[in-house]
Amino acid sequence: MKTILLVDDEQRMLDLIELFLTPTGFRCIKKTNGQDAISVLQKQVVHLIILDLMMPIMDGWETCKKIREFSAVPIIMLTARAEKADLVKGLNTGADDYITKPFDEEELVARVNALLRRSGLMQPQDEKLLYEDFELNKETFSLHHQKSTAQLTLKEFLIIEALLSRPLKTFTREELMNIAWEFDAFIDIRTVDSHIRNLREKLRKAGFPMEKFIKTVWGIGYKWS
Repeated sequence: MKTILLVDDEQRMLDLIELFLTPTGFRCIKKTNGQDAISVLQKQVVHLIILDLMMPIMDGWETCKKIREFSAVPIIMLTARAEKADLVKGLNTGADDYITKPFDEEELVARVNALLRRSGLMQPQDEKLLYEDFELNKETFSLHHQKSTAQLTLKEFLIIEALLSRPLKTFTREELMNIAWEFDAFIDIRTVDSHIRNLREKLRKAGFPMEKFIKTVWGIGYKWS
């Protein structure tokens, strides 16, 4: 049984989401603030988080940012604000998907299942993807090269997985967007460039030889080497 952590300062919303998810086989843990959610995540296995954007003390953006410091657990941002800038900010902070209020049961369950499927939690798979000196661990969402290791977010993982799986192929920005942002209709194509830039910086700080991979193919997109 998959465990989903629900984080919202409105108890009524927590109860409603639990009512939608429990009959489909999910176990729900409900918390009303970001600090308690982080505490839960540090102590037990959670397969996915549904995180409200507008909360007192620590909002969804800050909570997501702190979670990404130690975990790659898939995160769906829950928001009543549909402004494009807010959605892009949430995704750039580390969220993997979003859903706007009000929503219906079918949409919520579909997004949860799709994100779990994209993260590899709904089907068996090989634990590692190997290419030359690189090792992508599909259990821990981490990339390894010799003595260097980097913890990836889900979107970073999906981008690296695509590039590593076909290292000679040049992926267009549209292809990478479809791979990592399956449901995000409002995502601007430039968001792919932003994620690549952030990913390069993360790997550079972790000691990866950046000159050897994630090459920009001008006017088209990106390739591994």
